[in-house]
Order: sequence, then structure tokens, then C-alpha cells
Amino acid sequence: MSRFWNKKTGSLTPYVAGEQPLPGQKVIKLNTNENPYPPSPAIAEFLKTFDPALLRLYPEPSSRKLREALAEFYGVRPEQVFCGNGSDEVLAFSFQAFFETEDGANPLFIPDVSYSFYPVYAQLFGIPTEKIPLNEDFTIPVDAFCRPSGGVAIATPNAPTTLAMTQSDIRKILESQPDRLVLIDQAYAAFGEEFCTGLLEEHPNLLIIGTLSKSHSLAGLRVGFAIASEEIIEGLKRVRDSFNSYPVDTLALELATLAVRDRSWYEENRRRILKTRAESAAELSAMGWDVLDTSANFLFAKPAGISAGELYKKLRAAGILVRYFDKPRIREYLRISVGTGEEMNALLSAIENILKRRNEDSI
Repeated sequence: MSRFWNKKTGSLTPYVAGEQPLPGQKVIKLNTNENPYPPSPAIAEFLKTFDPALLRLYPEPSSRKLREALAEFYGVRPEQVFCGNGSDEVLAFSFQAFFETEDGANPLFIPDVSYSFYPVYAQLFGIPTEKIPLNEDFTIPVDAFCRPSGGVAIATPNAPTTLAMTQSDIRKILESQPDRLVLIDQAYAAFGEEFCTGLLEEHPNLLIIGTLSKSHSLAGLRVGFAIASEEIIEGLKRVRDSFNSYPVDTLALELATLAVRDRSWYEENRRRILKTRAESAAELSAMGWDVLDTSANFLFAKPAGISAGELYKKLRAAGILVRYFDKPRIREYLRISVGTGEEMNALLSAIENILKRRNEDSI
């Protein structure tokens, strides 16, 4: 511990991101749920003519152009949209704006297996939490989230488990928490589940979090957003403007807007990912793996004939990165991002070779 840290800094357990390869290192990267296809071609065309002199000026602070594009894409009003530097920043603003920190406050409800940034934010901002165990099949125990609380934060589809909630289950939680914010993180909704924007009109306590990282192939740009009632959006703006009133830079605003406007490119990439996802899940199931139903751009699966931890290490040695969580309940599973067809075929071949050599060594 550094002697210059304060007590809060010393107590933190930071979020650990998926491994990033070194520059020039050639690997098949299936560990951080990035989109395997490039973003809209309109972005490359725009960059050819972009005037870098514009970067001497501050960006338009309200992200108006991007909010209008997102509002049209999701069928809401621009006033219901908030933009930030990736969904992680929007989540951080949300935790600060809506969940209480006082002693004795009702706890924030989060699933025990979910996006691991939620407990990090709660610890950073001093928010009391209650981790609610998922059901044995990794589904959300809806009734357990319908008790008095300090708010709810749930990802659907959930990460890393890939499973999504129904609209009726989300509605049930919203109705049980009329005076508390219900945060529904839909970072992966593009790959299987509809955005729950249809619930906004009757449920002003709903906050939807989204990102362009996965759906629009812009993980390197860092653009996220929230969709909610104007009352909730105003709370996010109050926190943002108390921290950083120019969150989305000029170039990111232009490129993200182009990507959102190119609906046909988004749909084509989505179609290719869903096709490869179905084929890869079927191949793994045929190898005896337990593959959960997935509504995301990744698979969550339990290997057959080898432990998840051992296979993770052997795949890494072979130049293929997948995600392994050495945590209770999920340490026998791997999370595998859906890559291109060629990348997934390489993964399947590598698994077959690893198992073959392992069986030969045991004879």
C-alpha cells in the first residue's frame, strides 16, 4: 500500500479487465466480447476528410447529434437519452446519482454472478449491497428482487452467463420498486433480446444502460448511453456536470453518430454473429459440453473431458484467448466471445487437438 493513498483507495478491489494482447502479438482474441467485424464503412470515409483543427475546440457538451441518432434508433425522444465515455462511465454516474450511501440505507440488490464492475462501483461509492444468488440454472430469481431495497442493478442478457430476462419479469421488478431506481444493463441486448424501452412510459423508475462497443463494433471508441425518463436523465446530467461536463469527444460524437445511422451495416454484422454463435454452440454441444442458451455475443459453456481452468491455460498457450473466472459456481465454465467463422473453427480445432494430446498422454 502506498503511503500516499487514502483509506478508501487502500480498501478498494478494482475491476480486472480481460487480457489484452501486446502490440504485434498474434492471437485469436475471444475473451472480451468485442464485435469481430469492423464498424460502418462510413467511418473510414469520414476520417479521410476530417479536419484535425476542430480538435482545438471543446466538443458540443450535450452530445445532441448522437442523442438524436440513438433516439431514432431506439424509438424514444432525444431528451430521454444520455451519452458518456462507454457504458462503464454511464454506470458510474448512475451509481453515484441514484443509490444511497448513508448508514442504515436499504441495500442495492445485484445478482451474485453478474458484471463484476457492479460491486466495484458499490465499494468505491460506499453503497451497501446485497448479492442475490442466481438460481441453480443461472436464471434471475425474480421474486428475490421484489423486496424493499435501495435499488436494483441487473444485466440482461447477463454476463457472463448469457441468459436474458423476459419483459414480464423486468416489469414485475419495476412494479415492486416504485420509489427505487431499477437499472437494467442491456449491453448485449442487440444479440437476442429487445431493448425494454417499451416499459419506460409506465415505469419512470427504469434506467436502461447501453453501449456501442459490441453492437456497433466501437469498443475502442468508448461510447455508452442511457435511456430513461427525463427526470432520471437530469440526475445523470447533474452528476456528469459535477465531474466532467465534456464527456464525449468531438471525434467520438461524429463516428458514433455515423455508426448508429448505418442500420443496414449493424443488421448485417448482427446476422453473421448470430449464425456463427448457433453453429459454434452446436459444435461444442456435440463435443459433450454443457452450453447455456445465449442471448449475447458470447457463449458460456462447461467443457467435457477437461477442467475449464486447464483448458483455458492450454488454449492461451496455443494463442487463443478466452475468459476464465476462478470464482465459486462458475469456475468450471469458460466464457467465449463469438468471433468470425474462421476464428471459431480454429478454436474448435484447438480444443480437439488439446483433448487428443491429453488422452494420448494419459495412456
